[in-house]
Amino acid sequence: MAALGDDGYFNLGTYHRPITTKSPDAQRWFSRGLIWAYGLNHQEASNCFEKVIQADPDCAMGYWGLAYTRGLYHDKAWRLFDPEEAKVGIRDSYNASRIALKLAGSASPVEQALIRAIVARYPHSAPTEEYSDWNRAYADSIEAVYKQFNEDLDVVVFYAEALMSLASGDLWDPISGEFLPEARTLDVHAAISKALAQKGASKHPGLLQFHIRLMERSRTPEVAVYSANLLRKLVPDSGHLIHVSSIIDILLGDYRSAITANITAIKADAKYVEKAGRKDTSLNVYYRVKPYHTVIYAAMLSGQSQLALDYCTRLEESLPVELLELESPPLALWVEFCWALRIHVLVRFGHWDEVSQLALPDQRRLFCTTVATIRWAQRMADAALGTVDEGIERYMVFVKALVRVPSARLTYPHKSRLLLQTSISLLSGYREYCKGNFVEAFDWMRQNIEKEDGLVYSQPWGWMLPARHVYGAMLLEQGRVEEAAQIYAEDLGLEGTLPRYRQHPNNVWALRGYHECLMLLGRTAEAKMLEASLRLATQIADAPIQSSAFLRNPAKEVSDEEKKVALVEENFC
Repeated sequence: MAALGDDGYFNLGTYHRPITTKSPDAQRWFSRGLIWAYGLNHQEASNCFEKVIQADPDCAMGYWGLAYTRGLYHDKAWRLFDPEEAKVGIRDSYNASRIALKLAGSASPVEQALIRAIVARYPHSAPTEEYSDWNRAYADSIEAVYKQFNEDLDVVVFYAEALMSLASGDLWDPISGEFLPEARTLDVHAAISKALAQKGASKHPGLLQFHIRLMERSRTPEVAVYSANLLRKLVPDSGHLIHVSSIIDILLGDYRSAITANITAIKADAKYVEKAGRKDTSLNVYYRVKPYHTVIYAAMLSGQSQLALDYCTRLEESLPVELLELESPPLALWVEFCWALRIHVLVRFGHWDEVSQLALPDQRRLFCTTVATIRWAQRMADAALGTVDEGIERYMVFVKALVRVPSARLTYPHKSRLLLQTSISLLSGYREYCKGNFVEAFDWMRQNIEKEDGLVYSQPWGWMLPARHVYGAMLLEQGRVEEAAQIYAEDLGLEGTLPRYRQHPNNVWALRGYHECLMLLGRTAEAKMLEASLRLATQIADAPIQSSAFLRNPAKEVSDEEKKVALVEENFC
């Protein structure tokens, strides 16, 4: 079958789901709509389903598609809708589902079953206080469809999506990585595993995406690497689906592939924005942010400062300020954090002079997360540049900026204020370290690690400055080599003590620190085994990586000989 982009429309690959219609145009637009829905561009998906109805007003599945894409989905629960969004979405989905039900008499058995399920998803036409009963009713109805039509790959996807939505994506224990029985992880796993062995599975964008979503928080995300490699080329003009493939790259420490995939995703999204010929003010704006964010994050972990800063600029330029001024949907709540990412990059690479001279945005209330992040970074710069003792007033400037960040502001799935509160222990630890108060500094850094480890999973991480990199650099600088080695091994995933999603395999910072520790400890055989990975990582980096953090205080520098003496004392005690 020819790619769906042959008529000048977007190239969405070869996916096709036959529906009950005599109109070739209705059939074509339905397949397109479902692909866009799998790629979480629900606005374009809804437009496609409207064209299904224009081509065939009696097509029940066209109305099913409207009901499926006008309301909630696995990535956006009702609690994330603003009141007007929820009101319109529920009304439109309810009405479309009832029209689909009226037209269902001529539909196929599986279509009739899907329509009954979408009707169960929207029992009323107006918002309510509690939606758990709605979600459960839909999941139960879709489960019945799955039991009858479990060879249908789309039905498998709808079933997996419904169960995952009930658990809000929390399918695995965050510490052990074992499945959570109450989340019905085994049911999702069994359904997807069975479907992956079926004909057509390797060409199904929804199935491949949900395999990645299933495995990303598990102990074995590498199980989904084949699905990721298939998905990244399957739907050329869906930026989000290309981005999803890179989730596994990041978890496996393949930062180059993650960067390549997300640059491709950014180009696909730019094509959509240009070709769609209209301003998109839906949550799709947030999904277009994620590839930029991932490039920046992967570039930081691989020591590529210029690439990270370049994509900070590109990200900022892609978001007109007027988007942030919208009230419905309130996009500032979702994407204002993007201007703070540049600050993370500057701190990561020790650009302290630039940080200290950063100007605040003109619209400080609108850019409140960015303002607070700048104030935090400037207090870090004070310590780095030797002005840490200038008084409590400068520290309180940051605290005041932090409390001005509304609780509704997101660096999704986290509240931006929570991430900034987590950063306080890092700032306090570094301030004490630069004053030579090492006991207090290390206490703060252990708190920072504990808080960071307690954050719920995010990909990419909203807070992009791993605490272990800073703590490891401090320990190593002060000759506490055994402890530093342990910290680096944890971060690299060599110890197996951290959840997979908290590890940063192959990152240049921890590789450098761990190699230095191994050499100082006389574990030269292990160090030699690490050298190939370190050599490759440092060749990719554009900055000299001599430490796991650009935080070392030259005034406190300890020689290698002193580190060895401290190590002997540590072991003796």
